[in-house]
Amino acid sequence: MTPLVPRPSLALPALIAAAGERASVRFLEFFAAEIRNPHTRRAYVRAAGEFLAWSEAAGVPSLTAIQPLHVATWIEGLTRSRTAATAKQRLAAVRHLFDWLVTGQVVAVNPATSVRGPRHVVRIGKTPVLDPAEARTLLDSIDATTPGGLRDRALIGLMVYSFARVGAALAMRVGDVFPQNRRLWVRLREKGGKAHAMPCHHTLEDYLEAYLDGTGLRSDPKGPLFRTLGRGTGRLSDRPLPQASAHAMVRRRAAAAGVATLVGCHSFRATGITAYLANGGTLETAAAMANHASPRTTQLYDRRGDRVSLDEIERIRI
Repeated sequence: MTPLVPRPSLALPALIAAAGERASVRFLEFFAAEIRNPHTRRAYVRAAGEFLAWSEAAGVPSLTAIQPLHVATWIEGLTRSRTAATAKQRLAAVRHLFDWLVTGQVVAVNPATSVRGPRHVVRIGKTPVLDPAEARTLLDSIDATTPGGLRDRALIGLMVYSFARVGAALAMRVGDVFPQNRRLWVRLREKGGKAHAMPCHHTLEDYLEAYLDGTGLRSDPKGPLFRTLGRGTGRLSDRPLPQASAHAMVRRRAAAAGVATLVGCHSFRATGITAYLANGGTLETAAAMANHASPRTTQLYDRRGDRVSLDEIERIRI
């Protein structure tokens, strides 16, 4: 069989390989064709591999012999060693995979359909959020006289003021920053390839204009907007900035600014949404700006309740 997916992380589990070429091709097609988001793909590869390895170790003789009891027992074990969220995510991955195998006529029924995951209700997100003063301190601390400083300020500002996911920000081209109606706009490609354009906050507009002018990027509209720095030169290269490098940059900038909160790239999206809502914005509009399918998702980023809790705690005067 010709390898369809070259990554070693998609090596065939023994139960899949033993089921024959048709099952093997269908299994690989699931990750190559059905799961488009790279983060979701990695999570689903891990979940499928863990479940199929567990099934083999448990003595399940073949792929078609997997029963709801096997799935339920595996999930029960996960709930004892992992969080409820992890167990539910693993179950969703296995259920989705077997749906794909059923439609491909590899197995007759989906053994995960009738299995219920652990109860898990999320009303507030866990992403660390910056106080507006902290965010302002961090942005003001960046030296904007260097290409690296201009880049970092523009990237962090984009995540704060446009609620952009870091993946969408790093996928931008120079031409995705464009003038319209006498304002600067940004074009983002969010999860699932959904295009999303919105006008810039005036502060973000200043950051992006300074970045484009200070680095000479305007002459390369098809090139990546956020780029790595040349080793030893301090100048922007032609290579896009990897997400891991962006995360390391954020941690480094926060530490240099004296920000104690353990922030990540996603913190700026949550910080921007919280600040918007705290200043009279509506949840529905925030959802549209963040390109969320439902305001319920946006509500997870609303951390205004943290301030209420802190204020109430200070009433304990002893």
